[in-house]
Amino acid sequence: MATMKAWQYTTAAGGLEKNLYLPAAAPKPPSTLSHDQVLVEVISMSLNPADYKIPELGLLAKAMISLPASPGNDFCGRVSATGDAVDSLKIGETVFGQLGGPTKFGTLGQFIVVNKAACVPLPAGIDPDVGATLGTAGNTAYQSIVPNVKEGDKIFINGGSGGTGTFGIQIAKILGCHVTTSCSASNVELCKSLGADEVLDYKSVDICKALKEKGEVFSLVVDNVGSPAGLYRASSAFLLPTGKFLQVGAEVSWANTSNIMRNFMVPGFLGGGKRKYEFVAAKPKYDDLDHLATWVKQGKVKPVIDSIFEFDDAPKAIEKLKTGRAKGKIVVHVTEK
Repeated sequence: MATMKAWQYTTAAGGLEKNLYLPAAAPKPPSTLSHDQVLVEVISMSLNPADYKIPELGLLAKAMISLPASPGNDFCGRVSATGDAVDSLKIGETVFGQLGGPTKFGTLGQFIVVNKAACVPLPAGIDPDVGATLGTAGNTAYQSIVPNVKEGDKIFINGGSGGTGTFGIQIAKILGCHVTTSCSASNVELCKSLGADEVLDYKSVDICKALKEKGEVFSLVVDNVGSPAGLYRASSAFLLPTGKFLQVGAEVSWANTSNIMRNFMVPGFLGGGKRKYEFVAAKPKYDDLDHLATWVKQGKVKPVIDSIFEFDDAPKAIEKLKTGRAKGKIVVHVTEK
């Protein structure tokens, strides 16, 4: 059996980072590829909250993922093999993208199998560490904002200093929007440097109250945080009647799950929200990822990398992610560039 190096887990009880282990020889993904699949050797990967939140769901996670498994969704790497319907990629070409969901062979392993629609050539001159940041956070920001705004719109991004938020601010400014965002005081200057027009310190300001004082001015709200819990129910006071409230991120807990379900199910006349509410789970889409990479190549979008960890320190990288204090993305080197 062909083997590779990979961080694996069979349980995440007590925290994924405490359960990761490096087997002497982890099995590689099956060598037989379907027509539209690509085998990629991972150079760098970046972490997302779902990488630990899903494994930590316990029995539900076990029903979703065959164990032992490697976490990780985002990647930048080299094409090692292709299915017979893949004629746009060459062996050895550097590509980036996202797997699109939890799998047995995640990107904290040396080799992954990805659909060609989620595997995009990395433009010349872009470092693989940068390419590795684009998959989930960049694509989520792109798909949340690009289809939902026009030049001159005002939008509110709840949580501007994390992975998705740092991309979202920049994308909204490219499209000519006025951007209000929230973050802690220590990240205010970062958000302003990315183009935010107004930044609210959520630790010193009541976010709902501050937004209500502005009146119905926003065309779009992108909630990357999931708090304060009543943000959506209060949104009719600051979101235009034709506007949307997009839920991107939230802590995994019964309280937050119940709050999201309430947002979907309780109508406005019974105390729920009165604006359109959608939960965003970005899907890998070649054209979106390619457009995002073009903006990076042009210097219009500059991915924010908080820190870079070597492969042996992957558990420490997850610990850092779980603090919630990362500014932008956390990258892990998997193989040599």
